[in-house]
Amino acid sequence: MISQLPRGQAVGCRTRAGAAPRKPTLTVRHYSGSSTGRHAAVGRGLALALAIAVVVGALHAPVARAAEPPRAPGSAIPATVPDFPVATDARLAGDAGQTRFVVDLSKTIEVRAFTLADPYRVIVDMPQVTFQLPAKTGERARGLVKAFRYGLVMPGGSRIVIDTTGPVRVERAFVLEPADGLPARLVLDLAAVDRATFLRAAAIDNRLPRESRRSEPDAKQNGDPRPIVVVDPGHGGIDNGTRAPSGEEEKTIVLAFGLMLRDKLEQTGKYRVVMTRSDDRFIPLGERVRFARSREAALFISIHCDALARRDGGAEGATIYTLSEHASDAEAGRLAEAENKADVIAGVDLSAEPDDIADILIDLAQRETKNYSNQFARTLVGELKSAAKLHKHPLKSAGFRVLTAPDVPSVLVELGYVSNKTDLKLMTSDAWRAKATESIVRAVDAFFQPRLATPAGEAKAAGGVGSGN
Repeated sequence: MISQLPRGQAVGCRTRAGAAPRKPTLTVRHYSGSSTGRHAAVGRGLALALAIAVVVGALHAPVARAAEPPRAPGSAIPATVPDFPVATDARLAGDAGQTRFVVDLSKTIEVRAFTLADPYRVIVDMPQVTFQLPAKTGERARGLVKAFRYGLVMPGGSRIVIDTTGPVRVERAFVLEPADGLPARLVLDLAAVDRATFLRAAAIDNRLPRESRRSEPDAKQNGDPRPIVVVDPGHGGIDNGTRAPSGEEEKTIVLAFGLMLRDKLEQTGKYRVVMTRSDDRFIPLGERVRFARSREAALFISIHCDALARRDGGAEGATIYTLSEHASDAEAGRLAEAENKADVIAGVDLSAEPDDIADILIDLAQRETKNYSNQFARTLVGELKSAAKLHKHPLKSAGFRVLTAPDVPSVLVELGYVSNKTDLKLMTSDAWRAKATESIVRAVDAFFQPRLATPAGEAKAAGGVGSGN
């Protein structure tokens, strides 16, 4: 309790300069001057009461602190916030013969520019950059540029993909230092050329580094008989996937779902679970297939969302897709075509794809693998009914490149439509994700139950292709 102070005195706080922080100490300060009557005394009394209240509040209230960096999950130590360069503006100048592309940056960076054909594109790779460009930047055509897009292609690396009107040559690619009040600038000069000239230049060095090979450690463990399940959150990095009218991106929704599915599968102790990506990076479609095959996966589950324009109707609910040479309906064909464009969107050199992938696209997967894929898809639909709203036609098939492993049963799960408000609300809900992932775990359990109940020596025969044993 604070004792009453004599009239004409006030309360303040004091700490010694340079001393270690401690509780504020009460200090009595005397006013100079004489009393001016009752009103002045009342005023001084109110001021005194207010000052006391402030001090008492300061002793008991939480101390306001300057903003801190975000903390790492489960850690009391603030997470490090990387000082990435920031791109603040981008613009085009020129005509159909020569076009200049300029990006304003907060600091200088190193860049690598190269070209790709079919379709014609210019790729600009750089260290990770935070893009804070105005809305709809990249949608307006000018000169040799039809459009451009940008984003993270992997942690630590960003990319700009420029769609061009035809074959072009990168005449110059450089970064200017800040000067005369102007920021650092990335400058790209493009010139129109004929196709033969373009192909000669493109052949020199336009192979992309295999970033995705760093995605996850190898899951194979000697002597571990548990089947390997690959969880594949679609899109990522520069490839956002489809986008809701309110701005939510497919790549973020499916990653959150995939991480929860991984955790729930691991909690059973029955499976070794690996993910094609566990963060915001781009993985080429062919690399996802090779990822599953190289780990001798017993099951591959690719997670996606869909979207339809308002004029196409209000589709809703989850759909399970398997591989087929011919699409089961027009919607399945549309979706497969859109998903198969992911590599083009992210600037992947499709000519670098090995022949075995092309052969798989022609021959499809082996009959045995296809049968197991269909079996798991039917089981999954049965389990999802209790946890999620399903599409009116929940089982479909089409030529998805990501499902083409000939020895790994594979399905693609469309969780719902981001264009549907009800679906979107569910897909971004932790409670719904928990129910839906639990139903997928039950389907996986049912799929592997005959194998897990079989003696180790007979496991492969009971489980079929891609047992991982």
